[in-house]
Amino acid sequence: MDADSEARRIAAGPMPSQLVRAKHAALHGQGRGHGTDPADPPPFDPLRLCIFATIALLGWVAGPVALAVFAAVGFAGYWKARRRGLTRSNCYLRDTRLILAYLALLLAAGLWGSYALAASQPGR
Repeated sequence: MDADSEARRIAAGPMPSQLVRAKHAALHGQGRGHGTDPADPPPFDPLRLCIFATIALLGWVAGPVALAVFAAVGFAGYWKARRRGLTRSNCYLRDTRLILAYLALLLAAGLWGSYALAASQPGR
């Protein structure tokens, strides 16, 4: 076998990155049952649903304080991003000004709710 035919044989096969992905999928049990073809898309990972459930749990446990904290963190993140030039976001509201207004409203609601909850507690 000469070097040209060997190069053509290698070039006709899968790319090295595809082989590595297939090996990684096989090692971690991510095969689809009909082989580990690198062209198969990976199975859907519902990570966001787990994140949403965790945030809902924190909101339920911590109440309006959690709302105020998450809104403040989100507001600070979008404020910083807007100052760096972000004007459109993947958020449903799209425009960062609308997002900032929404988060400010949530922050105010969380602070008001925290105050109302504390004021309604006897002995505090």
